[in-house]
Amino acid sequence: MSHPATAARHPRPRRLLLLAPTLLLLAACTGTTPRAQDASATTTPQVTGPLCAALPNGTDPGNPTFLAGHPVDEALRWIPTLTTFEAALRTSGVLTDLPAGTAVTVLAPTDDAFAATFSEDNWDDLMTHHTDQLRTLLKAHLSTGAHPIGDLATAGSTTTLDGATITVTRTGATTRLADRADTVCADYQATNARIHIINAVLGPLPATADGTGHRAH
Repeated sequence: MSHPATAARHPRPRRLLLLAPTLLLLAACTGTTPRAQDASATTTPQVTGPLCAALPNGTDPGNPTFLAGHPVDEALRWIPTLTTFEAALRTSGVLTDLPAGTAVTVLAPTDDAFAATFSEDNWDDLMTHHTDQLRTLLKAHLSTGAHPIGDLATAGSTTTLDGATITVTRTGATTRLADRADTVCADYQATNARIHIINAVLGPLPATADGTGHRAH
């Protein structure tokens, strides 16, 4: 026995199928398809410099895409060559003192850069007993605004949080800062921040900086 109510339901899906091509065409014309939005949201940050190949990449923990979704203090913890700098920032509280929402550019010296500037004993003394000097040193590596390294080179200078203006010049594949340090892996992105890894310590160095190069890694 047939059921008229059931039979009446069948034509409606066929009408929806006929409408589907029209709806897709309208979406393509307006440029609002979910596929187009997702493509722009998953752009991979492009880091540049001779050290980048030795740092986490691809799907490794701490790769540039992963770090782009983290606050700057957390992102720094994932970069293995910045353990000294990250610990100093955390100890000093310089980043947490910035007003909420402040964008920041971080010029981050490598562990080797600190090892070439401070002995282990002198660095420990600075970290433990000379907080004001430590904070001043770290501010020489921070500036407001999340600036790509190319923008800094185009501007030719940047003013750091310690009040100093340092020169920024492009030198081939790297960028030179204050005629002292070169970028070795630039343009990491973090939430509201850019991180540029450099190969020397900037700013006026405390008296504890003796350049003996005996710090443990």
